[in-house]
Amino acid sequence: MGVVNRTGLCHKRLLMLFLSRSRAHDVEKGNRQMSRFRKLTHVIWHCQYHIVWIPKYRYRVMNGPLAEMICGTLKAIAGWMKCEVVELKVMPDHVHMVITVPPTLSISKLMGELKGRTAIRVFQKFPSLKYKPYYGNHFWANGYCVDTVGLNEEMIRKYVQYQGEKERKEESQMKLEL
Repeated sequence: MGVVNRTGLCHKRLLMLFLSRSRAHDVEKGNRQMSRFRKLTHVIWHCQYHIVWIPKYRYRVMNGPLAEMICGTLKAIAGWMKCEVVELKVMPDHVHMVITVPPTLSISKLMGELKGRTAIRVFQKFPSLKYKPYYGNHFWANGYCVDTVGLNEEMIRKYVQYQGEKERKEESQMKLEL
């Protein structure tokens, strides 16, 4: 039958009840997908994170081909690690990412792979950056900011999407003031 909890329902029945309610919620919202939740062998999950990190010394170097290469590399690495990039914005001095990560993968492991592999690729494709006195063999600064995405997912996705527009407006205002 299964393990019975305090209410007398077995875990399988609780799971089915939970899934039916989440599906009904998604249908009410007009979504055609079954649910926002995903399944692994013994877990149903929806783990999204908003992650922000910067290049070393926050230099504004991620423009043009470098930004495009970083964006493509991040998406490829995330796919290889069974993650899904929901939103990604590479700004000149920082990166914003909203990503769905399976519960079998730790955020520190994910960030180690993302930052390590992109740094290697950056120095392969843009070797002049490696020899600047401020980089050496390190492209990214230590650390990152991570936040779980819950009910405010849409707000965070819009924030990441419109980061570029906000920064351009601020730069144009600063130029006008000068």
